[in-house]
Amino acid sequence: MMQPESAFVIQDFIKALEPVIRRVVREELHLLAGQQTGIFHLDPDSPLYADLAELNERKNNGGLEFIAHDEVWK
Repeated sequence: MMQPESAFVIQDFIKALEPVIRRVVREELHLLAGQQTGIFHLDPDSPLYADLAELNERKNNGGLEFIAHDEVWK
């Protein structure tokens, strides 16, 4: 059985890892969309669409900082 302290450590790890995963997925989607024009379509009701719309708004407001692909996979 998992110790209560272990559950907190796992939750903290997941909380810290989620932004990194989101950033990598977004970068990979951007690369894919740039390479394969005309095949990328998202349903406006999807969570990914909402995330990308938020990213676009943050980009337009200067609130984004991207990490290069090489830096992510060091």
